[in-house]
Amino acid sequence: MSPAAGDLADRLGPLRSAFDRSFMDPPRPSGEAGDHLLAVGVGARRCAIRLAETAGLFADRPVTALPGPLPGLLGVATFRGVVVPVYGLASVLGDPPDPDPRWLVLAAGTPALALAFGRLDGHLRLPADALVRYPPDADRPRCLNGMARLPDRTLGVLDLRAIRAEIHALAGHPEGS
Repeated sequence: MSPAAGDLADRLGPLRSAFDRSFMDPPRPSGEAGDHLLAVGVGARRCAIRLAETAGLFADRPVTALPGPLPGLLGVATFRGVVVPVYGLASVLGDPPDPDPRWLVLAAGTPALALAFGRLDGHLRLPADALVRYPPDADRPRCLNGMARLPDRTLGVLDLRAIRAEIHALAGHPEGS
């Protein structure tokens, strides 16, 4: 064996041992603690949506308009071969409609629902202590379930389940259908 090969074997032994020991150590935290959110602009309002409550984010998706009396119903769009109703998020929140709602977020869960808004401000990954959840019995702003504290501002965190329930109530559907 050449001197270089012997030196390499001497260095590989400790590396193999460290690699093998790493499987016996308890898992280390991944640094992913907290929540992932989308920071969005809805009309004049700035808020956040938990990524865990979404099934997709789409830009400039065509929406086929539908006539009807439901406030905020913009029409329907197709997602992965499924026709989904699209509501203007600003209208659902009681604000004037967004003039150009180019972004669509597909809410997780059933029935399928997409919400349109005008501005995507970015992705946020916040530690757990930067998110404040409202207690279930708290008198809170409608369709919000907490606040996200950022260094320069605070964002209301939208509750997509509450928004879906509100849309169902507006449409006259019984709860759970």
